[in-house]
Amino acid sequence: MVRSVVVVLFVCLLLETSAGAQGERSAEAVRRIPPPGVAIPAADRAELEAGVAELGRKIETLRTSLKAKPALLGLLPDVQIFHNAVRYALVYDEFYNVKEVADARAHLKAGLERAAQLEASTAPWTTQTGLVVRAYVSRIDGSVQPYGLVVPASFRAGAAARKHRLDVFFHGRGETLTELSFLAQRQRSPGQFTPADAFVLHPYGRYCNANRFAGEVDLFEALADVKKRYVIDEDRIVVRGFSMGGASCWQFATHYADRWAAAAPGAGFSETAGFLRVFGPGKTPPPWYEQKLWHLYDSTDYAANLWQCPTIAYSGENDGQKQAADAMTRAMAAEGLEMVHIVGPGTGHRYHPDSKVEIDRRIDAFAARGRNRVPRRIRFTTWTLRYHRMNWVTVDGLDRHWERARVDADVRDGQTITVQAPNVSALTLSFPAGQCPLDPKRRPSVLLDGQKLAGPPVAPGRAWTARFRKTGGRWAVVAPAAAVAEGKTFRKRHGLQGPIDDAFMERFLFVKPTGAPMNARVGAWVGAEAAHAAEHWRRQFRGEAPVKDDAAITDQDIANSNLVLWGDPSSNRILARIAAKLPVRWTAAGLRVGPRTYSADSHVPVLVYPNPLNPRRYVVLNSGFTFREFDYLNNARQTPKLPDWAVIDVRTPPSPRAPGAVAGAGFFGERWELQPDPPGQK
Repeated sequence: MVRSVVVVLFVCLLLETSAGAQGERSAEAVRRIPPPGVAIPAADRAELEAGVAELGRKIETLRTSLKAKPALLGLLPDVQIFHNAVRYALVYDEFYNVKEVADARAHLKAGLERAAQLEASTAPWTTQTGLVVRAYVSRIDGSVQPYGLVVPASFRAGAAARKHRLDVFFHGRGETLTELSFLAQRQRSPGQFTPADAFVLHPYGRYCNANRFAGEVDLFEALADVKKRYVIDEDRIVVRGFSMGGASCWQFATHYADRWAAAAPGAGFSETAGFLRVFGPGKTPPPWYEQKLWHLYDSTDYAANLWQCPTIAYSGENDGQKQAADAMTRAMAAEGLEMVHIVGPGTGHRYHPDSKVEIDRRIDAFAARGRNRVPRRIRFTTWTLRYHRMNWVTVDGLDRHWERARVDADVRDGQTITVQAPNVSALTLSFPAGQCPLDPKRRPSVLLDGQKLAGPPVAPGRAWTARFRKTGGRWAVVAPAAAVAEGKTFRKRHGLQGPIDDAFMERFLFVKPTGAPMNARVGAWVGAEAAHAAEHWRRQFRGEAPVKDDAAITDQDIANSNLVLWGDPSSNRILARIAAKLPVRWTAAGLRVGPRTYSADSHVPVLVYPNPLNPRRYVVLNSGFTFREFDYLNNARQTPKLPDWAVIDVRTPPSPRAPGAVAGAGFFGERWELQPDPPGQK
């Protein structure tokens, strides 16, 4: 049976401070994030523990009694959030003020009320207006994740429902906003902006990660849950945020520019090196692969995409985090774009009241107009197939990951599309039915990197899709049947492109070894790192890592999950099954990675690779997410610290920066092949 790792947990969220206040600290002396809580009176603890037990029993009863009522059973997460919020605070020492005991009592009361309503086959909170808290079950780890809503007074459920605008507001940084306090806050305050006749979604974001990795997925899972329960206008969704939330907003605006009617980032950070002053005097730059991986989240690298997304930036005149908007202004100017930047006069790290009025005026105008789903011109840039789509353009392959790829596509007339696509090896152009701007009476042509290609005819209903692949520098049209076959080829593709951290953005499963390790030192390191990975998943991403013994893994697990294999080919039977099909050779005699050899008694490979048992899912060896305790101190540091593969010398003990000494590391090629070291690197 799958069992969840129980780990020590805390929290860090809201109200982000400036770069200086977040602080640079020694790699060996970092404060714990989230911090330990405070003691609460024994009588209060006993009362709350009894309340948690009672609500837990109610939830289990409902899980059984509602099996025949799937619609009501689907609302059970809206009860579980109250149970979890109080339970986590008790178990993981997450009371940060004795006043939170009152919030805990209120949550248990609310949970019992909702449970009783479900038992009576009602759910009045689903039609409630004003401040409402709800939840979904995440596909990543099966955890129940909360979110807050401001439901407009104009909302009517059922047949009277109509489409509403929705604004997303990303919260800032803080270190004590647990689920307990998040739920309390979301039931007390509507937040900074409450547009008329609009929903406002406040994602929890899986804690203090600037909506990165699982925090990024949280937005789309929460948004999907909202759209399932309310009628939302897909073309009038706005993203906003301040401080750490401003950084989140920059990220979503640039990486998913085609999804939003507009964006309004405030403060925050928009890139890594400048914000952290990485190359300042006396500092040792990070290794080459870590610098390449900044291209995953640096919004300045994706500035061209704001061609598709109207953006109104805000900064206080005296706020150090104005640096983010200034960096984006320069990046956009380099792309020939001009950014609107509203600056609060004489203002520090907050909104100026007059600026809020002006931001609202501008954003409301964009929201009323709505996004353009099928613009005639697309300007798209990316560095990885994790971010591969913009409106009617999908990048299916890159010549080389972590180098800039661009697509400039223009519908010139009813018959011709021109496309420039440097560093792109495969792409798809696709217009949905009824929205194709091409003339259905004429055969379309595509001028792709100067090469003229005949596209397929426009389909009935005015839908059109054309796929292209580049081989030997020449483009060719890919027929539909060939596209299906090509989809099975062994190459990097969206959601299967690395690095290691990417495996934790979809469903994953820790696979625990049950056999004897090759040697005691490596076995001890594996055990410690597996425990560390589970504990810190709980702390930083607010879920419990699903775990199974290697002997219990089923075909369904292999089909549905990225498998995180802990151990070696001697101790982990799943790893033993696939060892010969991995790009590393690992035996008791030694570890070989291409031409590099390492001693097996002191070195461990960590890597991400398509699972040989199911190449549509990842297998990960001996790693959780790769940033560590030192990086929790500043959200801009929360970037991947290891590429597709690395070899760890376990003779150097793990630290708050690394799992040991990195003896070698690199990226696989576009067909998951080992690559030679870059010039000057080993």
